[in-house]
Amino acid sequence: MNCEVCQLKELDVEHFEIREVLRCILHTILFHRALGLVRPKDIDLELFEITYVQCGDVELERKIDEKIEQFIDRVEKHPNKKNQICLSFYEVKNKQPTWFTNKVERLYWEQWYINLNVAQHQKGHSGKSSTSKIVVNPGAEERTVRRAALEASLRDVLFQIIRFVNEKKDHIPPVPNLEGVSFPYEITISSSSDSAFGMEMFKRMLQTGHPTMLS
Repeated sequence: MNCEVCQLKELDVEHFEIREVLRCILHTILFHRALGLVRPKDIDLELFEITYVQCGDVELERKIDEKIEQFIDRVEKHPNKKNQICLSFYEVKNKQPTWFTNKVERLYWEQWYINLNVAQHQKGHSGKSSTSKIVVNPGAEERTVRRAALEASLRDVLFQIIRFVNEKKDHIPPVPNLEGVSFPYEITISSSSDSAFGMEMFKRMLQTGHPTMLS
C-alpha cells in the first residue's frame, strides 16, 4: 500500500502559542478526513484572526488535547530542539496469526508531519512586576511583527492542507465499517534528536506494508 506523506511548513512559535496552533492544524486535517455525519463547529482562535472547523466530536477533541499536552511536556523537558507531531491514518487488516506476529496489522496510507520550532524565553514575560504596576516593554513592536508573520505562516499551512486533500485522493482506502467520525488514526511525537533516522526507517516499513509498532 502506498503511503502519502505531507511535510507541513515549519512554524516558529512561542510556548504559549503551541496549544492553539496545534489544535488548529490537527482539527483541520481530521475534519478533511472525516467520515459520515459530523457536526461542524467553527472555532475562532484567540491569538490569531483565523477561524477553523472541528468535527464536533467530544472524544476526538479529548484525544487531540491529550496529545498536545504530551507535546508541551516534551518541549519543556527537551528545550532548544525542533519538535514534530505526526498524524497518521491507517487501515486495519486481519491476517493469519503466527507465533511471532499479531493477527491484526496497521497499513498506514497517509502521514502528516507538523513541524514546530519553539522559541525559548525566560519565564515571566507577562508584563507584571513586583515593584511597578506598569512595565514598558521594548519588545512589544517586535512581537507584534513576529505574531503577524506566524499568523501568515499558519494560514499557509492551512492552505497547504487543503491543497493536499484536494490533490491526493487515489490512495484513500474504502470507508471502514467502524464507529467514529474519522478513519483510524494515531498521533505520535518526536524531536530533532530522535526523528531523523527513525522517520526514514518508518517510511521504508510503510512502503513495504509491514506492520509498525508505535508508542
